[in-house]
Amino acid sequence: MVTYKSAQMVSTKEGRQYHIGLAPGELAPFILVTGEPDRARRVSTYFDTVTCERASREYLTFTGVYKGVPLSVMATGMGPDNTEIACVELCQIVEHPTVIRIGSSGSLKKGIELADLVISTSAVRLENTSTSYVVQGYPAVAHYECVLALLEAANKLSLPHHLGVTATASGFYGSQGRAVPGFTPRNQNLPAELDAMNVSNLEMEASCWFTLGTYRGFRTGAVCAVYANRHKDVFIDTETKDLAEKRCIETGLEAILQLHKMDQAKKKHQHWFPSLGM
Repeated sequence: MVTYKSAQMVSTKEGRQYHIGLAPGELAPFILVTGEPDRARRVSTYFDTVTCERASREYLTFTGVYKGVPLSVMATGMGPDNTEIACVELCQIVEHPTVIRIGSSGSLKKGIELADLVISTSAVRLENTSTSYVVQGYPAVAHYECVLALLEAANKLSLPHHLGVTATASGFYGSQGRAVPGFTPRNQNLPAELDAMNVSNLEMEASCWFTLGTYRGFRTGAVCAVYANRHKDVFIDTETKDLAEKRCIETGLEAILQLHKMDQAKKKHQHWFPSLGM
């Protein structure tokens, strides 16, 4: 039986969400998100235990424990529209989530090579899904605690990483200036224009997470492995792709542990700051 919480929100009687298929208690407060279902499966192999596995439409979620910390990983499928659905519905069943995107991207700046990681401080909103909630000038900014945790994680793991602004497109081909036979984008110069603005990488979800996280009041962050170098016009090979994904996954997992330590150190403080320690 389906009950309507409002004219728009649809869930089952027990609170199971319509698209992501999850009910209260099936999602941890710490959540790693990715577009690719197979990546979510690979993340789950790192868990000490898996207590819930749920597949619904393109959404695939594993919840369990990682090194003593309750953790979920959710595959949402690609693009900001899928991101918005996941965000709205997970917020119905988790009061104060922390969401970190572990994704793939193309590098725009020279010196950011294949298999490197890019940790986002913020995002250029080339998508318009998030503007259903905010004005165009509203900032798409990662939470500083997530940025610091990701930096600490990448440094601790001695992985090649960069810190910078990300751009989020609504698609993969025309939206990112890729010309393919029969499909010529209106702006093939987009990568060069973004590079000129000191944008580090281009992907498809981060600005939606950042915007909706700030809007709703929960922490978001993103680390993306570089699968394409737009300067050299090269795409990653299978072996290097596996390495890049592993780096991204392990950085995301370690960042969750760092955030957990931050939360433990905060105690009565609302925000973490360096003098609190870890």
